[in-house]
Amino acid sequence: MSKTKIRPAVTVGAALTHGDWATRLSAIVMGIGIAAHRQIVKGILVFLLEISYIWFMISAGANALSMLPGLGEREQVKTWNEAKQIYEYAQGDNSVIILLYGVATLFVTAGFLTLWVLQLKQSYNLELKIYGHHPIRTFREDLKSLLNDKLQITLMSVPVIFILLFNIVPLFFMICMAFTTYSKENDKLILFDWNGITNFLRVLNFSGNLGKQFWSVLVWTLVWAFFATFLNYILGMILALLINRKGTRGKGFFRFMFILSIAVPQFVSLMIMHTILQPQGAVNVILTNLGLINSPLPFFQNATWARITVIIINLWVGIPYTMMQVTGILQNIPADLYEAAKMDGAGPITIFFKITLPYMLYVTAPYLITSFTGNINNFNVIYLLTGGSPTYVGDTAGQTDLLVTWLYKLTVDQQYYNIGAVIGILTFVILAITALVTYHKSFAYKNEEAFQ
Repeated sequence: MSKTKIRPAVTVGAALTHGDWATRLSAIVMGIGIAAHRQIVKGILVFLLEISYIWFMISAGANALSMLPGLGEREQVKTWNEAKQIYEYAQGDNSVIILLYGVATLFVTAGFLTLWVLQLKQSYNLELKIYGHHPIRTFREDLKSLLNDKLQITLMSVPVIFILLFNIVPLFFMICMAFTTYSKENDKLILFDWNGITNFLRVLNFSGNLGKQFWSVLVWTLVWAFFATFLNYILGMILALLINRKGTRGKGFFRFMFILSIAVPQFVSLMIMHTILQPQGAVNVILTNLGLINSPLPFFQNATWARITVIIINLWVGIPYTMMQVTGILQNIPADLYEAAKMDGAGPITIFFKITLPYMLYVTAPYLITSFTGNINNFNVIYLLTGGSPTYVGDTAGQTDLLVTWLYKLTVDQQYYNIGAVIGILTFVILAITALVTYHKSFAYKNEEAFQ
């Protein structure tokens, strides 16, 4: 009976424990193990990357990391130059730059540690191949493999790098800001410090001024997202059913008319609505001239009116999209289901609730989840119609502000960057929990094979 030789697992621990001298030395001189195991060019490149990291840390990285815990201490000094009759400024520390360089250095270090692990495992892997008399690829063969069996690495490397640079690093930078005093409050825009979870406690405090605004905006955001999602869905479904029924004539015309509203840029539609619903806008002028009202209706001046108005206007924007999606789904429901139901004596209402609605909910559950999360972040409708107004007196949030519009005001308009970062983090947490919970509770997730 032959014995099968089991190849050892290629791990860092195994490489340091069972590797040869070259593999172990790779823990200090990166790339030497790869070069010693017949991949000289790759080993040299890895070694040059190690030298580059060491040079970076000596020239800038070490200083950036050393200043990260304190975020700077030297303030800008202004002195009067009697001879020149002008004020001269001695530059101090800039905490934003220190935080940015510190975060960038942390990511560079994380990348270096990843490279350290990979080259160590690669050296041990090559050692095992040599020991097992397996062929070792040359550098040219490795390059060719990036266009053949490892093409996915070549195609995904650039997008991953851009995501890292323009998404992950800025996101981590924003998360760090949430734990600082970076704000125009007490003039902390240039030199600020860490303050732990103080900002989170301020935002989540029910009795504090900032906390009251957050919870009020959060409740309205969820109410808005619920009505903006399900009213669009239900009314779009009803509209699609009416157009799709056999007795409806001119189906193409009606679909074209509603698609036409999609063709008009949303920015234009919302700005027109904002204009005609003003106290001196077209709607109030026409109603006044007809004698139906004595004073202008407060579409955007009263909190309740403004909230109802933005929900109704959002129907104009959103229903056509739902109608088009539901139309495609209706045309794919098997006709024999309807025929069997009619033969059993089921009426239109029973058919709708037993066949049409379950099928549509099963197919569109992911769409509803994305629509709900999208409406939580629906910046355009709120900002272009009301700008968050009417506002609370003396506060930062308006009565129609969503979390995303309030975040915009806190950062861009009012320069409360630390509080804005907290709102951004909490918004992400709310969206993530809502999406995951609703999807796992959805019929589509629990019954994946129900309509197969």
